[in-house]
Amino acid sequence: MLSKVDKSKLREDIFRHLDGLVMAPVAYTLFEKGVTDALLESQKVSPADLAIRFGSNEGYLNVALRLLTAQGWIDRKVEENDIFYLPNDKSVTAFSYFRHYGDVVRLLKFGEDFHPRKFEVEPFLVLKDIMTKYKNQYYFNEAANEIEQDIQQQVLKHIEGAIVGPTVVHLGMGGMFHKYFMEASFRAEEFHKDPESFSIILDFLCWLGWFHCKNRTYSFTDKGLFFARRASAYGVTVSYLPMLRHVDELIFGDPHFLRDVSPGEPEKHVDREMNVWGSGGAHSTYFKKVDEIIIDIFNRDLNEQPRGILDMGCGNGAFLKHIFEVIELRTKRGQHLEDYPLFLVGADYNEAAIKVTRSNLIQADIWAKVIHGDIGRPDLLAQTLQEDYGISLSDLLNVRTFLDHNRIWSDPDPELVRGRKAIGSGAFAHRGLRLDNKAVEANLLQHLEKWSPYVQKHGLLIIELHTVAPELVAAAPGQTPVTAYDATHGFSDQYIVELEVFLKIAEEAGLVSQPKYFSKYPNNELAAVSIHLLKEKEKAK
Repeated sequence: MLSKVDKSKLREDIFRHLDGLVMAPVAYTLFEKGVTDALLESQKVSPADLAIRFGSNEGYLNVALRLLTAQGWIDRKVEENDIFYLPNDKSVTAFSYFRHYGDVVRLLKFGEDFHPRKFEVEPFLVLKDIMTKYKNQYYFNEAANEIEQDIQQQVLKHIEGAIVGPTVVHLGMGGMFHKYFMEASFRAEEFHKDPESFSIILDFLCWLGWFHCKNRTYSFTDKGLFFARRASAYGVTVSYLPMLRHVDELIFGDPHFLRDVSPGEPEKHVDREMNVWGSGGAHSTYFKKVDEIIIDIFNRDLNEQPRGILDMGCGNGAFLKHIFEVIELRTKRGQHLEDYPLFLVGADYNEAAIKVTRSNLIQADIWAKVIHGDIGRPDLLAQTLQEDYGISLSDLLNVRTFLDHNRIWSDPDPELVRGRKAIGSGAFAHRGLRLDNKAVEANLLQHLEKWSPYVQKHGLLIIELHTVAPELVAAAPGQTPVTAYDATHGFSDQYIVELEVFLKIAEEAGLVSQPKYFSKYPNNELAAVSIHLLKEKEKAK
């Protein structure tokens, strides 16, 4: 049985694996294009100057440089309204190891031509060579000093993550792990039509200590079960592999090519099915806290309760369905639904999501309205609800999960930007253009101000994702998945700000987080997720 110390160490491995999934393509691209050499030559350089020199897209280049800072490989200095990057005592050694990412980056690109859900023979063969190199410790320098040893271990875990991350997700989504849990032992041919190729992966996982193998029969170790039960933790990051395999194009080429899709055409930058699967498993802890808040609100005096709930960004309707069941089965309101019916609304910008939500709620026999809604236009949403259903948006409890940072970008009021001083450290872009932090914070302010009139009565229940200052991340290697978040969201034009920044901007918009319901994860300076019930200042208690 694993001890607390064992579990802590394995959790650190997961975070380092997630780092590797994003750092391998980013670091290798910067190395291959000569940016790392330029950083060493310049000693102090701005992303704007580097962008001019390399003809790159400054916004995405800045995202990449901030990732190097979060890994501790370069330093960052803010002067006036500009950012500069400087080499440190790890830079030369770290950059010399970037070439070793080449194998997994080539595998990543090679995999684009194969089925995203199946293990096929050709990628197996490429993967076998990489695994053999890894097991033979091809990447090690036995004469390394202490700094180089640390960097070696860092890069090795990154490469390991790039190998096992997609594998774990495919096994998890395919239900194979669940089948394994039912068996004391199994053979490769029981679960794959090409057992010889599949054994390549299983043998590597044996080498990592995840399985025992005897007479070609495999069984889980405690370590292997730890990772298998947390397969969804890899899901969100792996879902962005369609984008990560094109990081070189995003930074140095056409910044639009992944995002320019026709109406009805599937997204190119993310595997949305995988993203939803990973989110559902990884976010269960946060949803438990939301359940507590929902129960408290709907146990109040019936005349003081919201008339219902609006889930903005309803996705497939699963969260709205879950909330209804919590209210129905665990609250005072649930006992009086006939006299005090619950008005449920699912709103989404995506027409496919609207259709899926409507179908799923009908199948669950839950009465709800499912409508088109844009998180950036609550006024139109309020108008639709009033005109079509005779209900005020402010009479509903507004809820949303991990959505506000994914709002569509619009330039904020120039006057609002001109008088601001940036308080956050994030790296933000829109279609390759670098966004000033002042502009991003002003945009967030205007976004929350739009919602403020509609959440004064019952509040805005929100789960939000955050970045963390890269210096803090670098000082706590393996303690946070923030590097992966910064990469996947930074290259896909999403705007995750630090928790402190979010709270300050919300307050500026006239909204405060009620202490009774506030939570952050983890509960320290590395907090990357927060839960709030935001209410108007004078009504917050």
